[in-house]
Amino acid sequence: MSERDPLEEKIRMKERAEEEQYFAARDQELMAKLKHQQEAEQEEIVRETTRGRCPECGDRLQPHPAQGGIIQECHTCHGAWLSRTQMGMVAQQQGLGWTEKFLADFVYFLVHPKM
Repeated sequence: MSERDPLEEKIRMKERAEEEQYFAARDQELMAKLKHQQEAEQEEIVRETTRGRCPECGDRLQPHPAQGGIIQECHTCHGAWLSRTQMGMVAQQQGLGWTEKFLADFVYFLVHPKM
């Protein structure tokens, strides 16, 4: 008759529990890493899909020559988008009067938004 040593059995159970904890933590870490990778891939797909599109209506932006540079214009909602460099060029060419008018219009828009 072979009797198992209770201490030996407890040691085995402890080792098994520690092993299960290790693999559970490793699996959780790998799943978190995979989720982060999938989120990054989804974000890149969205970024590529929306690049060159109007933030208002989603239509494609078309290049339009203006003030010695190129602005991006939406033919659907008639919005125009300039980069920081382009905005600086337009402001510099038009002088301070243009900048003041732009800021006044912007403040008016903030106070009286279109509904």
